[in-house]
Amino acid sequence: MATAREPASVSRHDRLDRNPTPGPRNSLWQWPDAKHPLRVALNYVVVVLARICPSLRAKNWLLRRLGVTVGAGAAWGLESTPDVFWPELVTVGEDAVVGYDATLLCHEFLQDEYRTGEVVVGDRAMVGAGAVVLPGVTIGEDAQVAANSLVVEDVPDGETVAGVPAEPLDR
Repeated sequence: MATAREPASVSRHDRLDRNPTPGPRNSLWQWPDAKHPLRVALNYVVVVLARICPSLRAKNWLLRRLGVTVGAGAAWGLESTPDVFWPELVTVGEDAVVGYDATLLCHEFLQDEYRTGEVVVGDRAMVGAGAVVLPGVTIGEDAQVAANSLVVEDVPDGETVAGVPAEPLDR
């Protein structure tokens, strides 16, 4: 279902949509212009319900209502969080695991702009507990992200990464 979109030589930064936010303050002050506040509020309520829901079927159903692409057999651990602003940019493949308290971010609010980008977790991939995946990142099929890692680059199929920032583990 979910596979890497481009060669590994393409940086996640090249896949991000950049939206300038002119003004005297940082881009986070402009968030209501980026996404309607009622949509963000609804997304937030549904994501909170999904985070605490013990049923994987119900959790997947709730996240699909927000536009998250959830493959058959995907499992979201308790407290795991898809992006609240742009959940429609998240894809989690078949039989993939998003661990306890892991976060899949599809946006970055910076000083003069905000950026958005898809996050793809491939089929049978695993994102460990407490890991954070940044926008524009693809985690390949059968790849593994260790707990508490920060994923700033694509993870190739079958690779295991760990750390801050996440790097391939030597075997």
